[in-house]
Amino acid sequence: MGAYPVKDTNFNMRMNTQKKAELEALYASLGMTLPEAVNVFFENSLLVGGLPFSLRVPHYTRSRAEEPDEDSPIEMSDDEKIDFVAARILREHKKAFLELAK
Repeated sequence: MGAYPVKDTNFNMRMNTQKKAELEALYASLGMTLPEAVNVFFENSLLVGGLPFSLRVPHYTRSRAEEPDEDSPIEMSDDEKIDFVAARILREHKKAFLELAK
């Protein structure tokens, strides 16, 4: 895989308005825009030679998109805990991930 220094084309897609708004809110909570998230997805697809994740029944629920209060107990499965920590890492290291996606 070579370096792609210039973004010189557009990618357009149609989607449900409500779903787009929910995705924008989700990625905003991670410190990213929807286009940045799509670029990270595409870059990771090239790095692994396919989908950058395994297909499975998701553990994500929209109610978990917001971080819980510090004092509230967290009841999550091990997979949900991993997803939660991964989201925090993505949010805290956004610049590094975006640099990788260039």
